[in-house]
Amino acid sequence: MNLQELRYFAAVAEFRHFGRAAEACNVSQPTLSSQIRKLEEELGVTLLERTNKRVDMTPVGRLILEHAHKALAEAGQIEAVAQAARDPLVGALRLGVIPTLAPYLLPLMLGPLRKAFPGLAIELWEDQTRALVEGLRSHRLDAALVGSSISSTGTAEITEIVLFAEPLVAVLPPKHRLTKSETVDEQDMAEDLLVMADGHCLANQTLTACGAKVGLQSTMQAATLETLVNLVAAGYGTTLIPALAVPWLENRGLAKAGTLNRGVEMRPLLQKSTRMIRLASRPGFPRPQALRAIEKVIRKAVPAGWSV
Repeated sequence: MNLQELRYFAAVAEFRHFGRAAEACNVSQPTLSSQIRKLEEELGVTLLERTNKRVDMTPVGRLILEHAHKALAEAGQIEAVAQAARDPLVGALRLGVIPTLAPYLLPLMLGPLRKAFPGLAIELWEDQTRALVEGLRSHRLDAALVGSSISSTGTAEITEIVLFAEPLVAVLPPKHRLTKSETVDEQDMAEDLLVMADGHCLANQTLTACGAKVGLQSTMQAATLETLVNLVAAGYGTTLIPALAVPWLENRGLAKAGTLNRGVEMRPLLQKSTRMIRLASRPGFPRPQALRAIEKVIRKAVPAGWSV
């Protein structure tokens, strides 16, 4: 039994599919299948139930998978400790980012980060907060940029640093009643509020800021900010977006009334609602210097007034 066999086994358990698992492991499917059969022979038990349509775990397979994850995590820690001893600012750092932040913050930080720390190789994983937390727990990720508190939910194995408070901005259809004012009271948006799809922390933040329990257009939840803004432009309702997205939307012709017949109008919020952007990681991560490097670059990349 070796670590490679355990990696292949864990991949099949994750994807429930030999082909996708082999692709994720960058090996051929026959190689992966033969290595898992070898592992089963070495252990003397069947780990997987194979059918033409799917792959399921056997009861003993589920038990062994827990230990396989622990073994792989410890092996990763050994490698990370050795890397940190050589140079904590050299090598790969697996960074997760939520979708409502990644397209807007990454262009501001990746260039300066590479210039200041050329040996630090960022490996990106864009996903919702729930998946990023699981990635941190399973050691598939080293750190994550999120828009909601993780540690406050009782997740003791995750620590976080608050980086900045990003203002939220009202997005309104052209000629909407609220466009008559220079600022918009969040509470006035509750009656026709559009939000992101379930799983996006921005949805809960928007509802909380506007004092709404659910958006009236809940059947039209969007998976991306661009879709959400297009719904607003079409007159289906109003919404809030993070301030970092404003220049991007303007460049796409989405955020100026009348542009390409799909423009919207934006207004600052009267109550100045924000979302707190955090850098999350595990307390025992052996390369804190790399995290501090990311923190330093991000704080410098965003407007000074946002820092906390």
